Amino acid sequence: MKVLVIGSGGREHAITWKVSQSKKVKKIYCAPGNGGMAQIAELVNINAENIEGLLKFAKENKIDLTIVGPETPLVLGIVNKFTAAGLRIFGPTKEVARLEGSKVFSKKIMAELGVPTADFQIFNNTEDAIKYIEKKGAPIVIKADGLCGGKGVIVCKTIAEAKGAVEAIIKDKKFGAAGEQIVIEDCLIGEEASIIVISDGKNVVLLASSQDHKAIYDGDKGPNTGGMGAYSPAPVITDDLFKIIMKDVIYPVIKGLADKSTPYKGTLYAGLMVTKDGPKVLEFNARFGDPETQAIFPRLKDDIIELMEASIDGTLGKKKLNWNKKPCVSVVVASGGYPEKYEKGKVINGLEEAGKTKDVVVFHAGTVLIEDKKNGTKNFITNGGRVLNVTALGNNVKDAIERAYAALDKIKFDKMYYRRDIGYRAMNRKGGDGYEKESCLSNYGK
Repeated sequence: MKVLVIGSGGREHAITWKVSQSKKVKKIYCAPGNGGMAQIAELVNINAENIEGLLKFAKENKIDLTIVGPETPLVLGIVNKFTAAGLRIFGPTKEVARLEGSKVFSKKIMAELGVPTADFQIFNNTEDAIKYIEKKGAPIVIKADGLCGGKGVIVCKTIAEAKGAVEAIIKDKKFGAAGEQIVIEDCLIGEEASIIVISDGKNVVLLASSQDHKAIYDGDKGPNTGGMGAYSPAPVITDDLFKIIMKDVIYPVIKGLADKSTPYKGTLYAGLMVTKDGPKVLEFNARFGDPETQAIFPRLKDDIIELMEASIDGTLGKKKLNWNKKPCVSVVVASGGYPEKYEKGKVINGLEEAGKTKDVVVFHAGTVLIEDKKNGTKNFITNGGRVLNVTALGNNVKDAIERAYAALDKIKFDKMYYRRDIGYRAMNRKGGDGYEKESCLSNYGK
């Protein structure tokens, strides 16, 4: 079969890598893809948000299955358009992708279905919002309603910061139409974890747990990013917690949406805070996590194509997945200056050598492959903030961490940056009741 993967980040490279292992797949296209994906697929110069262009390509090339990586095309309704055209596509429809596309919609659904989450209020004017902030105090969380490229959640340490955030979003239109409404919610304290499932609208298959490191600096210091690394499994999610999360979070949402005649098919990602009062939802995403996917997929033994087809066909049933028992650690290598201003166009050295390290795979995110026709050589060049995901399996977490960093030490490019403590929570964990008090300021959602 012929498969089209939409997107260009590390998550999409991991998806493409996993798809390439399926015996059912003979040809993979990636739109627009990146330098690493070019090694296992044919790149197509169509932007992920160009739905009409993607639809035309899929028709002309008789694509058997399209897989959507990023959230924006899902929120724009790509699944609806492909399905209406008789094409098979993996992902949720526009109606339910609003769980990620609208924080107001998501919070209302959680409240309606009794899903545990932070207390919240919705506002569309600065005056009422500021009065609420003065009443609630700080720390407090301000969220723009729509998609903001991972920058629409602001955790405020003080009332003054919160007022400034409200004015920036509503009055100054920092995020445009995405900020016409805001959610103001309590700041949760606990340890974060990511739970990702695949649903066929009725049944769900649970992926391995994972945990992301969002802050730019070691020790979870500095501003949040799209994610500086991840590991799987996440020890904070015990078997008992898994059961609670499925009972109180996942199943109510899947059943609730089905009861509204808007079944959720595709990937559902619950970003959770494990508090002393139990797990609470920070956010829902309508796609695989990034960089969580890069840490989860190397452990998955099953054919991802079969899972996705079962999601589309409604035949997941009670299927259980098979996992490599080895933990996996994925470290993000970023351009210097990220998540603020950074430079592109840096030559990346050492990738081939790093990739030869046992149980290591390097997923590309912000790269392009440039051919020098004069010299007959090809070079990988940086083309984004997050550039690479150096990923390793290990006999234990310590071993996985050491393998990842050993491979990473072989990679060089000008002004490269990465955290040196990915996986530290798993290393430092001492068991107990599954709760470690950490500030929400370093753990809050994307």
